[in-house]
Amino acid sequence: MRNVLLVLSGAALALSAAPGSAKTYVCTKWKDGICVSTHRVKGTPPYAVGYVFGPSFSYTTLTDIPQPVVTYYKLGSDMRYVYSDGYLYEIDPSTYAVTKVIDTYGH
Repeated sequence: MRNVLLVLSGAALALSAAPGSAKTYVCTKWKDGICVSTHRVKGTPPYAVGYVFGPSFSYTTLTDIPQPVVTYYKLGSDMRYVYSDGYLYEIDPSTYAVTKVIDTYGH
């Protein structure tokens, strides 16, 4: 019995020792400015800096982005935004290119 406990505690220690950047979680539900539900995301953001969305893309309005994200990243109405899968893409309105990629759950 003691061996089983030692093996389980060793496994728990090994899992907790993994670097924080190895796991990415995104918020799927907000309540009163607090994230109450998350899910794990594997890989990198689907779009990188320089990707062009174009003028006809349906951009996310500033009011549709969770207020804590708007406040924390000091988002302004002078840019366009795409908010998808926990990533916020800041878009230059003159070129329609991504200028910044923000992992909204990473702060």
